[in-house]
Amino acid sequence: MAAASVTLPCASSSSASSSSAAASSSLFSRSCSLGHRRFVSYGSRSRAHAPNSVKCDLAEPFKNVNGKPIVPILNERTLPKFLETARMEKTVNRTSTRLKLFSGTANPALSQEIAWYMGLELGKINIKRFADGEIYVQLQESVRGCDVYLIQPTCPPANENLMELLIMIDACRRASAKTITAVIPYFGYARADRKARRESIAAKLVANLITEAGANRVLACDLHSGQSMGYFDIPVDHVYAQPVILDYLASKTISSQDLVVVSPDVGGVARARAFAKKLSDAPLAIVDKRRHGHNVAEVMNLIGDVKGKVAVMMDDMIDTAGTIAKGAALLHEEGAREVYACCTHAVFSPPAIERLSSGLFQEVIITNTIPIAEKNYFPQLTVLSVANLLGETIWRVHDDCSVSSIFQ
Repeated sequence: MAAASVTLPCASSSSASSSSAAASSSLFSRSCSLGHRRFVSYGSRSRAHAPNSVKCDLAEPFKNVNGKPIVPILNERTLPKFLETARMEKTVNRTSTRLKLFSGTANPALSQEIAWYMGLELGKINIKRFADGEIYVQLQESVRGCDVYLIQPTCPPANENLMELLIMIDACRRASAKTITAVIPYFGYARADRKARRESIAAKLVANLITEAGANRVLACDLHSGQSMGYFDIPVDHVYAQPVILDYLASKTISSQDLVVVSPDVGGVARARAFAKKLSDAPLAIVDKRRHGHNVAEVMNLIGDVKGKVAVMMDDMIDTAGTIAKGAALLHEEGAREVYACCTHAVFSPPAIERLSSGLFQEVIITNTIPIAEKNYFPQLTVLSVANLLGETIWRVHDDCSVSSIFQ
């Protein structure tokens, strides 16, 4: 059979000198009082920043270049400022030769950034698609006795990326890897987490597949619901991208008196409340959607006051953007001065781009857990990187250090 080969480049080791300026904002008058200690640097190299890259701790607002979003890179090998007080006293061992990183084809750019933060190179792997659509994976270096981390979000096309991850896990297991950790920045099928009417709980099924393939541990970012962790019969480390978004918002010159955090639906209240607590304990508003009967239009009500305020809508993902766009329209009707949309996972299924770029939002802030195609760029879009956060977590898992403590 004919095969199409996918070549995954190794992580860059280029160096360049760079400097960073500390930012302060009245928005974080309470949160930042937790401490301003300088982060420990885990290497002497500095990263060469791309022309369209900026650092997350700049005081001035971020801008778009030629209609494309700027991708902020966290300064040096440090974590977001909101994690700095929770660093472990125990020094994490960062010189292990038994740790191997491999990237699937779903998000190789994020994998490269993670490898750079960790001071490692991506392992050599050959991934092919045969003419009939079958996937072939071959490890091109030994992993015998190694702790292997496979970085592969199961984003669209979800089935293809999931199958690729399963085959990668199986290849590592058959190559005698000591442990296999599936690093899944975006966990597809997470929304299929309950049974309503003769439905599959696909999140549990996918968890079973990953476990049976041979994974010993899963590292996931912002799962849609907490109960998804219980679907796995292996340990799950759950990390949150919230500190990365908070770090970026700290660069905004928004007074805490003008800020309100909005949950786009009742189901996201807990997430929005935790976010608001970090934002100087900002007030909370909730968009409540109700359908009073069959064939009756959905009614949207706002719980809370947003008049004259800057509204920050927080959700775990944006898919078609229908819910968040309707919520933003309601906020404007209720007198909100500006509306920001924040989410971790930018699925962006059609017609999300049209809705998000329609002028309802001052800015749409997302992370790079899912790669964004260049055709989906629009002026209001800002993409933040979670690479350092995931890289730090991998080090802690590998060295048996606490992961949850960095979010406390």
